[in-house]
Formats: sequence, C-alpha cells, structure tokens
Amino acid sequence: MKAERSYPRFTITPKAEAAILRGHPWVYDQEVLSVEGTPENGKLVDILSKKGRYLGTGFLSEQSKIRVRLISRNANDRFDEAFWVRKLRWAWDYRKSVMAPEDLDCCRVIFGEADAFPGLTVDKFHDLLSVQVLSVGMEGIKETLLPALVRILREDGHPIRGVYERNDVALRDKEGLPQYKAWFPLPGEETPESPVVEITENGVKYLVDVENGQKTGFFLDQKYNRRAVARLARGKTVLDCFTHTGSFALNAALGGAKHVTAVDVSESAVEMARANAERNGLSDVVDCVAANVFDLLPALEKGPPKYDFIILDPPAFTKSRKTVANAITGYKEINYRAMRLLPRGGYLATCSCSHFATEEKFIAMLHDAAKDAGVQLRQIEARQQSCDHPILWGVEETNYLKFYLFQVV
Repeated sequence: MKAERSYPRFTITPKAEAAILRGHPWVYDQEVLSVEGTPENGKLVDILSKKGRYLGTGFLSEQSKIRVRLISRNANDRFDEAFWVRKLRWAWDYRKSVMAPEDLDCCRVIFGEADAFPGLTVDKFHDLLSVQVLSVGMEGIKETLLPALVRILREDGHPIRGVYERNDVALRDKEGLPQYKAWFPLPGEETPESPVVEITENGVKYLVDVENGQKTGFFLDQKYNRRAVARLARGKTVLDCFTHTGSFALNAALGGAKHVTAVDVSESAVEMARANAERNGLSDVVDCVAANVFDLLPALEKGPPKYDFIILDPPAFTKSRKTVANAITGYKEINYRAMRLLPRGGYLATCSCSHFATEEKFIAMLHDAAKDAGVQLRQIEARQQSCDHPILWGVEETNYLKFYLFQVV
C-alpha cells in the first residue's frame, strides 16, 4: 500500500517525465506545468505526470534552473533519519565491494546523483572527510547526514577525526547558498588542529590539504588509471604534462620508469609535485618543471626525441556546451604535438575530465590528431573514472572521464 502523500505536488511536461523514466533525476524550471500545495525551498515535493502518475520525490530549489532533484521514485519511502542512514550504508557498502581494502584509505564515499545524494560530494582522505554541499536540499539535511556517515565509518574501523566543508564553490550561488570553508562541528567533539593529512594511493604517499587543495583536496578519480600508467612505465623516459601534484609522474616512477619529467604551468603545483617526489624517495627519478605545456611541446619538437611515454592529463578545457569547440581545439593541439614528439613504438596516455567534451567528440579529435601527425594509434586500453565515482546510466553527467592508453605506430 502506498504511503499517504502530504508533499506539495509538481506536475511536469511529458519531456521531463520521459527523462525521469530513463533514470535522470532532475526537473528543470521550465518543465514544471503546475504546482499544488505550499512548497518550501529546500524541502521535499512530489513529481507527477500530466496524467497524475507519481514519478518521484525530490528536493525543491527555488533559485536554480534545476528546480527539483529527485531522491526516490518509490512512493512507499518514508524520508526519515532511518532512510538516510540506510542510503549512506548502501554507498559505503558499495565502495567496500568494488575496491580493495587498501584503496579505501582515500576514496570518494558519496558521488552526488550517482549515489542518490544530489549535490553532495564526500571524499575520504585517511581520517578526514572533505565535503562539498552544492544543493539547498542537501544543505538542509547535512546535520543528519554527516554525523551519521562518521558513525558508519568509525563502526567499520575507520577512525575519522574530522569533517571539513569545502563549500567555496560558485555553484552554491545558484542555490542561494553562501560560499565558505570551515570545519563541520561534530556533536560533542573538538575541531581538529590541522586540515592536512597524509594519504597513500597505489603505494604513493601524498600530503593532502583539505582546506586549500583544489576542489576537495585531491583528485581521486584517476586512481586506477595512474596504476595502469605505472604498469606501462617500466624502463621508459616519461613526460607527464599538467602534472598538478605529480600523481601520474610518481606512479610512473614507482612503476620503474627510467626518468620522469613532470610539468605544470603553476609554480605552486610544481612545488607540491617536487615535495611529493621527495616524500616518496623519488627525487632522483622525477624532475619537476614549471612550463606552459602548449609552449613546451612545440619547443621539444626542435630537438631529438627525448621521451618514449607522454602523459596528457589536462584540466577541463570546457565547463559548458558553449565552449566545447574551443576545448576540442585545445585537446587536439596537445595530442597532435605529443604524437609528433613520440618515436614510433612510443606510448601515449591521454584523457579529458570534461563531461561536455563527450566520448564521441574526444575520439573524433584523436583520429584527427593522429591523421595530421601522420601516425596510427594502437589502443591498449580505454578507461574511465575509478569505480568509487560510479557512472549511473541515464544520468550522463556522471560519465565524464575519458582515458586512453595508446602505442603510436
């Protein structure tokens, strides 16, 4: 028997209904046909088809173009604390099932819509949780969610010492939420003294600053792609472009690379990469250089081949559909240059972390770059983001990372 419905009701367009039935959890502002009841910003509402069919329940965001974010399509769900604790356990049990125990030292515990926590990201860095709350609905229940998640992890043998909120994100403006960075106050507990923690990923040690690092502090989605690079790097001379904290470079070095040059345009990033190399005893193998990759690759063409393995891990060149064409031009430039630099039989790792630069566009770009460089690509592997960032079919936004390993022949 269905639970009695007491939530305001939003009737939506057939197009929006079709998207929900395909699994997408968003209703946009222009897709709402009518509203019954007295909805409150950040509170739950029911979604109905034009024919009155129940489609789901979600959080209302009055200031966002994404007007409702669904959390359930089960009319019998009761959205009490037990509901949320159950969902948190599901998310953590999933990570324990798909990842080795040692990989849980640093992993994504909650991946927004893919875990049915729309607008919530939680990353675990050893004994710290780094959190981003990007929807008004999640903001309203974080006092329930975050202490419950800490209890679940502690009960499972993970001694979490603190939770840090990285809510310094422009997307919060669209939800009418303030931007800030701060420790989340766990009931009855003192604030940790330091936001810096050491993690170990693939045997490589890093210092992560959850207060000042990019996004939540460290990019976890390339964990297994770094491991794939390490397997391929043995005995090779490697150029790691857009190195950031040096993660691909360090994995390559630990995998037995003859020498690695790690490059980033940011002086502070290069300093972090250099410190991480020292932390892992790899300074004699890894050189860290501050340079613009778009300038460096053409300059390297003027000399004899120096590298037989090049890694391209650029930041997202586009964060909207409007700039995709420019982004593809940028991707093509660096891939074309890398293909020209590599000797025949050399290796290329290349990726894009932009959802808007789709797999089809990225593959087409690689074909064009190879043609213009006069080479052929022999694919070793096609990979995606690590499994703690699950791809939810029907929600294309969760499928964003493209990663390819090639031999240039």
